[in-house]
Amino acid sequence: MIKKLYLPLLMAMIVAFSSCSKKMGELSSDYFTTTPQVLEAVGGKVPVTINGKFPEKYFNKKAVLEVTPVLKWDGGEVRGQQAVFQGEKVAGNDQTISYAMGGNFTMRTSYDYVPEMAKSELYLEFSGTVGNKVVSIPAVKIADGVIATSELIGGTLETANPANGDDAFQRIIKEAYQENIMFLIQQANIRSSELNKAKTFNQEVAAVNDAENKKITNIEVSAYASPDGAYSLNDRLAGNRESNTTKMLEKDLKKAKIDAAIDGKYTAEDWEGFQELVSKSNIQDKELILRVLSMYQDPERREQEIKNISSVYKTLADEVLPELRRSRMTLNYEIIGKSDEEISALATSDPSQLNLEEILYATTLTSDPAKKEAIFTQTTKQFPNDYRAYNNLGKLAYEAGDLDKAQSYLKKAESIKAAPEVNMNLGLVALAKGDKATAESYLGKAAGARELGEALGNLYVAQGQYDRAVSSFGDTKTNSAALAQILAKDYNKASNTLENVENKDAYTDYLKAVVGARTNNKNAVTSNLKAAVAKDPSLGKKAASDLEFSKYFTDADFASAIN
Repeated sequence: MIKKLYLPLLMAMIVAFSSCSKKMGELSSDYFTTTPQVLEAVGGKVPVTINGKFPEKYFNKKAVLEVTPVLKWDGGEVRGQQAVFQGEKVAGNDQTISYAMGGNFTMRTSYDYVPEMAKSELYLEFSGTVGNKVVSIPAVKIADGVIATSELIGGTLETANPANGDDAFQRIIKEAYQENIMFLIQQANIRSSELNKAKTFNQEVAAVNDAENKKITNIEVSAYASPDGAYSLNDRLAGNRESNTTKMLEKDLKKAKIDAAIDGKYTAEDWEGFQELVSKSNIQDKELILRVLSMYQDPERREQEIKNISSVYKTLADEVLPELRRSRMTLNYEIIGKSDEEISALATSDPSQLNLEEILYATTLTSDPAKKEAIFTQTTKQFPNDYRAYNNLGKLAYEAGDLDKAQSYLKKAESIKAAPEVNMNLGLVALAKGDKATAESYLGKAAGARELGEALGNLYVAQGQYDRAVSSFGDTKTNSAALAQILAKDYNKASNTLENVENKDAYTDYLKAVVGARTNNKNAVTSNLKAAVAKDPSLGKKAASDLEFSKYFTDADFASAIN
């Protein structure tokens, strides 16, 4: 009897075991999709969304299954965020999958990008149990990766434009010297007490005329009458005051043998001057007076309304109106600075003869970085408390690719003055070193720097904010701007930008090849890769595993271009 029962029981166990094994066996890659289909580095990360399906009558009711996305490459791997699923008879809080219906799921994970991922594969690994028994399910490959075009920012950053600490040199500086001849009420004659002012003015005219680096433009005479009394009287008074002052100056210039044009004009009633003096005074009811001026435009009505304010009119007559009875003499002249030739020569032979703005300007007269560095270094010795030379030394070091040296100079500049251009350049250095958080902090304090839009564009590319980067770059024609446009999938704009990059380099050609690959232009791919590799042979090795060019990996012309 025991033997008769044993055989059917054994067969039932075998069938049950086989059933369990089948239901938790190998899964096909057809059950899984990824977004994107080919993984891509974005902002230093490799994000992926995995959509999967457990088929009908697969998921054992007592099973617990751990699913882990693992990105693998030759010599390494990195494990992503795990998800856990459970059968219908498992007491737990994980997603439950129906045995009869199966079930869909979505997993999201992200990996920190490393260059080795360019040639990698994404797998799903499974670890499961049915009751107390461990089940083995083979790993499933679900994607290839990683397209790392965004990481080209590391190379394009080398040609970013740091901010310059500009000089304020002006070869011709316009200057003016003034004196006022004052008149008594209703008089236009120049009193002897005012002749000393005329003498002082004439002395200044003579000094400017005799100076080698100064040139008289003209002399202006502007005469005025105070806005009290009849307009016709004031018009005549102001005209006579201008005429008498001009004649006096003409006589003095002729005596001194100075040839200078005199331009005369007069204002019958100086309401503008009146308003200015009142607004600066402490006169009682001055706000009322100013309100009268704004309410009435007719001169006689203005005068009458102000006289009606009897409490202050005497003060106006004693303190304000006399100051308006005048002729203003203005000497307009130019100070002419050293020529480019003089500044350039002194910058190397005797820089101590140059002032701060002149020596900074001297660096704009040469295109030789070594000469610029020498002049900026000398500037730091003569003017150690000005940040611009240190900033510009940092700029030169950045452009030469020496980030540590650039940072040292820029930190010195920052200690003197944390100017916008200093903050921007420190942000670029931090970005080039891969420190996006520090870069963002510095660039956030760089408002006003002329090149800030470009610097922010580079930051946004590094952060994976491509549309924002394109907007920030604007019409900038650089490799980085083109890279942003490629990543934002605006290939026509990227092509135009790359054609107009001022200082084209290997990365310019490489980006052209990427545009060619994305627009199915084989000739653009091979010709531009050939040009890129000729300038920088390391880009040939990069292209060989760059998934941008995956469809050309077996193409003979492609192989020839990158070797």
